[in-house]
Amino acid sequence: MKPCLLFLSGSDRADDWSWAIKALMPELEIRVWPETGNPTEITYALPWKPPKGALQGLPNLKAILSLGAGVDGLLGTDLPEGVPIVRMVDTQLTRGMVEYALYWVLHIHRDMASYAEDQAKGVWNSGRPIPDTPKTVVGVMGLGEIGGAVARAFADIGFATRGHSRTPRRLDGVEVFSGDAALPVFLRDCRYLVCVLPLTPETRGILGAKLFAALPKGAVVINIARGGHLDDEALLAALASGQVGHAVLDVFHREPLAPDHPFWRHPRVKLTPHIASMTLPRTGAEHVVATIRKAEAGLPYGPLVDMARGY
Repeated sequence: MKPCLLFLSGSDRADDWSWAIKALMPELEIRVWPETGNPTEITYALPWKPPKGALQGLPNLKAILSLGAGVDGLLGTDLPEGVPIVRMVDTQLTRGMVEYALYWVLHIHRDMASYAEDQAKGVWNSGRPIPDTPKTVVGVMGLGEIGGAVARAFADIGFATRGHSRTPRRLDGVEVFSGDAALPVFLRDCRYLVCVLPLTPETRGILGAKLFAALPKGAVVINIARGGHLDDEALLAALASGQVGHAVLDVFHREPLAPDHPFWRHPRVKLTPHIASMTLPRTGAEHVVATIRKAEAGLPYGPLVDMARGY
């Protein structure tokens, strides 16, 4: 059977993805939901937040390729049983997340906001101390494809870098902690904490009062994972007490963020509208095509989602 891909997304441009994929695999037929044609001919699906049940009734579906690095946009959408789900691996997506995390840590680490204020006032102030980077701890929660790259980037520029993961990992230049019991020890010295966790029932709300209390006073919390990881009220309380010094937030429970949410006007919260990084058709298509070619050749492909773990 000739491979046939069904594209399902209300937030991604089907034309851009079709062009990028066809440039690499001209023989692949691409259909865009809801124009499915004969459903028995569809062998692969490329969705993000598909309508509930949209992937049912495709008897020859071999694999579901997520358009996003996370799969929370697929879970709960009535997926067909037994069909492998492949996470998106996009070099540009990973690079963008690394750039975002580096930018905000360095921006705060070097106190650039104060120098911008000095410039606006016409003040020359060269007396601020320069921070000691090798003695500054950056902690990364979640050491998957993206989190591992983020942690390595901080280690490469000289920060004392540590990471925390569900299971043991090894990363050059990174002190790795694993398991729930190690989390308080991991957090203890983190001046900067970057959350890159998958959103699962176990990680929902993990950025809460208990975690903030385990950080050194004045720590900076950066969330580039999912809004569901953060307890908003707990963060506001930790900011008010000074336990958390600053927060950088790119993801929220409700997006767009409600106009009356206190994060908008909080002096020690920096927020961006879920733009830390995005999957680009040009680079994401490489992963899509490589996966389909391997599947058609009967070769192993992935990375696959473990539905029991939710990532």
